[in-house]
Amino acid sequence: MAVVELWETLKQAIVAYTGLSPAAFFTAVAVAAALYHVVSGLFAAPPPPPPRPREEPETEPLPPPVQMGEVSEEDLRQYDGSDPKKPLLMAIKGQIYDVTQSRMFYGPGGPYALFAGKDASRALAKMSFEPQDLTGDISGLGPFELDALQDWEYKFMSKYVKVGTVKKSVPVEGGSTASTTEADKAPTNRREAKRGGG
Repeated sequence: MAVVELWETLKQAIVAYTGLSPAAFFTAVAVAAALYHVVSGLFAAPPPPPPRPREEPETEPLPPPVQMGEVSEEDLRQYDGSDPKKPLLMAIKGQIYDVTQSRMFYGPGGPYALFAGKDASRALAKMSFEPQDLTGDISGLGPFELDALQDWEYKFMSKYVKVGTVKKSVPVEGGSTASTTEADKAPTNRREAKRGGG
């Protein structure tokens, strides 16, 4: 009974305050709400578009780095990125690193592409892109350049996998070259070690 009394009181109040019948009042309220909804929809920001599925080109995962061992400078040149099936290699201070994961930097067309397939120690130390500096020869570099080279070496050691070393060639009498490694330079017995390597 309380609900019926409340409804009767509400009808009398609507008629007294608005001069409208309850049906006309509620119709006017519904029309005003619909009009508000339409007008506010015109000025509201559109909803964000649904996310589109990403269409990334499917790239094959990088093969694991292959240990190269000791490689001549000539053989290292084959890994300059010109053959996409071969790893992309670069050397610093005679240590060869697989930089395949950074092909956009060291691969063909990349900003550091000229370093790929070479020992670029001198160029990195001097921060040079000159062809004559694309060598592993770091003789004559100053302390600032050697510090810069050390920074590059630390970066490569932390980011890339070392896969080998560059076999150095030294000139011998008669105009030919012979390759040497650190093991070749080591004294072969204790007597040579005492004499200073013979």
